[in-house]
Amino acid sequence: MCAESFTTEIRRAGPQDKQSVMTILKRTKFFRPQELDIAEEVFDDAISGRMNCDYQSFVAVVADKTIGWVCFGPTPCTVGTFDIYWLAVAPENQKQGIGTSLVGYAIEAIKALHGRLITIDTSGSQRYLSTQRFYESLGFCKEACIKDFYAADDDKIIYIRRI
Repeated sequence: MCAESFTTEIRRAGPQDKQSVMTILKRTKFFRPQELDIAEEVFDDAISGRMNCDYQSFVAVVADKTIGWVCFGPTPCTVGTFDIYWLAVAPENQKQGIGTSLVGYAIEAIKALHGRLITIDTSGSQRYLSTQRFYESLGFCKEACIKDFYAADDDKIIYIRRI
């Protein structure tokens, strides 16, 4: 029997995606409750349609099911620097290229917006080792480490990619 093949679509996130995105974030078990609250605020801002909102929010969809989310935007007070603020893929869809596709989409969109530098922040804890390796596999370089940033023994690692 042949395995079913689905095409991944990446599209702008809308209100219909909020519950799926929040569920994905919770199910990854990477984010603390306070972080989930911030993610929800950012998601709401991104889809609000307000003229002064810089967040760009996109979802990966397979067979009408939202399975991933990326959110990025220009870094305040910079020229051409962008942050990728959020990236998450449903646990059952990880290691299938969805995260790579979402980051690739973000990079292309940032290029179109005349971006020159992308930053991504992540935890330096052992639990995030696979996340760190993932970013490095996409050409991001570890630029800085701030000791005990998130909590005692939980450093903040800043990755960059010049485009």
